[in-house]
Amino acid sequence: MCRSIKTLRAPVTPDVRDEDIRAAALQYVRKVSGFRAPAAHNQAVFDQAVEEITAATRHLLAHLEVRGSGGGERRG
Repeated sequence: MCRSIKTLRAPVTPDVRDEDIRAAALQYVRKVSGFRAPAAHNQAVFDQAVEEITAATRHLLAHLEVRGSGGGERRG
C-alpha cells in the first residue's frame, strides 16, 4: 500500500522538508479514501485528514530514536 511514499526518517532521508511530509500525508489519504480529488461535500474532511496526518508524521519524525546513528536522531 502506498508504494510511492518514500521513507522520510534520517539517515535514509537527511533533509526532509514540510512539503515532503505533507505530500506523503496527501498520498496516504488519497490511497485510504480512494479519491484523488474528493467531491466538494468531502473536501473539508479530506483536507482535515491530510493536516492531521501531516502533524502526526512531523511528530513521529521529531521523536524517533534511530539506534546506531549517534545516540538518537531528533528533528524539530
